[in-house]
Amino acid sequence: MKTYRDHYFKKAKQESYPARSVYKLKEINNRFGLLKPGMKVLDLGAAPGSWTLYAAKVVGASGRVLGCDIQETDTTFPENVTFLVEDVFERSPGFSALLDEWKPFHAVISDMAPKTTGVKFTDQARSMNLCQEALALARLVLIQGGGFVVKNFEGPDTKAFVDDVRRAFTSVKIFKPKSSREESKETFIIGLGYKGLDADNP
Repeated sequence: MKTYRDHYFKKAKQESYPARSVYKLKEINNRFGLLKPGMKVLDLGAAPGSWTLYAAKVVGASGRVLGCDIQETDTTFPENVTFLVEDVFERSPGFSALLDEWKPFHAVISDMAPKTTGVKFTDQARSMNLCQEALALARLVLIQGGGFVVKNFEGPDTKAFVDDVRRAFTSVKIFKPKSSREESKETFIIGLGYKGLDADNP
């Protein structure tokens, strides 16, 4: 299988990021101002750690990033990062306790992706399951006014999911970064201005 060595792949290596995906989050942040110094950020699907490293850089020493993934990573993180091997669908008591201790978060970011099968409908359905779980978790831990970004493989359930995000956030955007590969079906759904649990569950 040929390695995809494009501009962003090479740039990531030069700038010591473990994956090219960092530039997707960077584009999102430059466009929508999701992350700011001093924030607490929850990063879902964090391995190998590019989004976590970028978020940690933006929030700075006064901010904190909690990253989790079902896979381990050998990436070295700065002091303002805590990384855990966790399954968001089966959260351990320790992880749940840590979420309670850290919350409210200012942003929940998710680059989670399913193991692809090559079957379009199956991959879209698995992606949507991850999106729904990320949104459910965001609703539990976000501060009022907080932000949310989640990766989605666009499919028949996307519109209904976007409607769910609209119920929870004052502004919703759908964005495909320039750094996404042209053949990729991924888009990022961005929620800004979380309305809070009272508004979310009247």
